[in-house]
Amino acid sequence: MVRGVANLYACAGAAWLAASFCPTALACDLSQPETGTVANVIDGETLQLTDGRTVRVIGAKAPMAPLGWRGEDPWPLVDEAKDALESLASGREIELRFGGRRIDRHGHALAQVFVVGGGARLWLQEELVAKGLARVYSLPDSRACIAELTAREREARANRRGVWGSSAYRIESALDVKRLGRLIHSYQLVEGRVASVGEGGGRLFLNFTPDWRSDFTISVERKAVGAFAAAGIDLKALTGARLRVRGFLAWRNGPMIEASHPEQIELLPEGPRQEM
Repeated sequence: MVRGVANLYACAGAAWLAASFCPTALACDLSQPETGTVANVIDGETLQLTDGRTVRVIGAKAPMAPLGWRGEDPWPLVDEAKDALESLASGREIELRFGGRRIDRHGHALAQVFVVGGGARLWLQEELVAKGLARVYSLPDSRACIAELTAREREARANRRGVWGSSAYRIESALDVKRLGRLIHSYQLVEGRVASVGEGGGRLFLNFTPDWRSDFTISVERKAVGAFAAAGIDLKALTGARLRVRGFLAWRNGPMIEASHPEQIELLPEGPRQEM
């Protein structure tokens, strides 16, 4: 493994489109690079290479319509995200660097992707997240660089760029169970105050109203509790805490997100809920 350069933002301009070479644009651990050429952009987070490999731009969840959506108009920003990725990467030479599981169950590479050429290096994930054309996500075995990307997402949200200027991608309220129910099987950020923490069946449950049988819930396998504690999140002590969780919504006695690793949960300061 190689150590990503921690002083990325000390590079001249520290911008995504630095005109001169700047060391690997990450403060995280990644593998030595594998190279390739982009033949086709499949969607806002997936590349097809000339050697036949398919690459998921891991950590940057592109805008996507909810499963089963049948509206007549295009879902907001789906096309814009694909167009942006095409503009940045189509036909370009790239480096693939890995910080966790390398291949998903479909045989797709899970990589941090850099467009290289002319002495410059462009980190695709950072660019898409900073433009508001992707939201940060992680997998339990593919979590490299999430802190860096989350910082870029915070800036994009504060400036209402891309998805953060659209109600279709707003941060949802944990109390709006009816709306969350309509968003099942979609990737969401949900924010609220924990009403209670329960245990059962090898799991911890963070409930957001006293009616735990129908409210929004975060479910965590007990075997994952230690990883949260190591990251400074004591799940059993979160009653009364405000937090934001990100993940795919399911329905288990109400809307639920399964949290398998600490990057999914962000503890929030006291104050009003953020709408976007």
